[in-house]
Amino acid sequence: MGDITHEFTLPPDVEAVFKKFWTCEFTTLAKDGTPVTWPILPIYQPGLRSFVFLTSIGTPQKVFNIRRNRRVSLFYSDPTGSDLVDPPAVLVQGDAQVGDQIITSREQIDEQLSLDMQEQGRRLLKHQPAITMYTNNRLTQYVMDWYFMRLLITITPRRILWWEHGDFTSPVHVIEV
Repeated sequence: MGDITHEFTLPPDVEAVFKKFWTCEFTTLAKDGTPVTWPILPIYQPGLRSFVFLTSIGTPQKVFNIRRNRRVSLFYSDPTGSDLVDPPAVLVQGDAQVGDQIITSREQIDEQLSLDMQEQGRRLLKHQPAITMYTNNRLTQYVMDWYFMRLLITITPRRILWWEHGDFTSPVHVIEV
């Protein structure tokens, strides 16, 4: 194993991965312990030392898994669209918590989310402007109301590992949080 650090100061290239990557692989554990992975768009909140994302109540498996077992991971491995050149691959191991409040409107989302998350949402809309066609359309909101009902998931890291240049044969760097 490579360097192990017990402080939570991230190297700039690792922090850049959290801020610039569009997606990561989010893994929970099923009832039988099998890992289950989905692509998600997490938002890094450096001031809170956490990651957050919203998930639809219409696809609740992530929520069921987290409520049974809070251990999760975020794996940042695909830099497509990030504008980063040769970034590290980063694995975050942590504990997730699901909020109890069902968020049902864009206004509530803005109330719940930090400025970092609101900026990430603006970034998403800039790169995928067609989303506003759905989110601002009253008919779509009515027919697909289940899609707009969301739960906030917060991930608190326990350990952050990274491999320089995404090279898994290189030594791993570890921060124990």
